[in-house]
Amino acid sequence: MDYTRFDIFRDISNSEVEAMILCFRMRRARFAPGATIRVYGGSRDVGVVVRGAAELVRFDSAGTRTILERMETGSIFGELLAFTAELGDSLEVIAAGECEVLFMDYAHITKRCEKACRHHSLLVENLFRLMAEQARRLSRRVEVLSQRSIRDKLLCYFRILGLESGTETLTLPFSLSTLADYISTDRSAMMRELKKMRQDGVVAIDGRRVSLLGQEDRKLGKRQGIPDNFGN
Repeated sequence: MDYTRFDIFRDISNSEVEAMILCFRMRRARFAPGATIRVYGGSRDVGVVVRGAAELVRFDSAGTRTILERMETGSIFGELLAFTAELGDSLEVIAAGECEVLFMDYAHITKRCEKACRHHSLLVENLFRLMAEQARRLSRRVEVLSQRSIRDKLLCYFRILGLESGTETLTLPFSLSTLADYISTDRSAMMRELKKMRQDGVVAIDGRRVSLLGQEDRKLGKRQGIPDNFGN
C-alpha cells in the first residue's frame, strides 16, 4: 500500500511507515458496510481510514441517529480527537461501505522516541495539523446545526460544500437519507423543503448533484427544465 498519499504520513516514506507499523504495533482491519468500527468509551487509539469511508454517529438516549462527521479515505478519528459523549449518548464510528482502517495506539505516538526518529516527529506534527483541520470542519458542522429552519440548514451546508469545491454545482458526499441525519432533521420534512426550494428556484437537484441558482440562473434553469430527481 502507498501510505504516502495519506496526510497523516506526509513527508514520510513508505519504508519509514512500515517501520513505524512494526514499532507501534499498528494493525489493519476490514469492515463490512454498516459495521461498527469503534464505540467511544475508554479507547485511546487513533484510526486512519485507508480504504472506503466511515461516519461518526451519535445516538441519543432515545435512539435518534445524528451523523457528526463524514470520514473519507485518509481521514483520522479517535476518542481523543472528537466529541465527548453526553450522559446517555453513544458515539460510534460506522463503516459507510466496504472499509479498511489502520489503528495505532495514541500512547505510542506521543511517547518520547528513544531513537529520536525524524519520521516519528513528522507523524506527531501531521497528527496535530489534522486535528486543527478537524476542529475547523466541526466548527462548520456547528454552524449548520445552529441554523433555525430546515431550509437554512440545507443552504448553509450547500454553501459550505460550494466554498470547499469552488463551484456552485456540488456533489453530495452521501445520500439524501444520510443528509437528513447529518443536518439532524426528519427525512420527509427535509424532502418537502427541498421540493419547495426547487419550486422557488433556489436549487436544482439531479441525484446527488446540487446547483445553487442565482437570480438569472434560476430563470435559465426553469426555461431549460433542469431535472430535479431526488435520488438516494
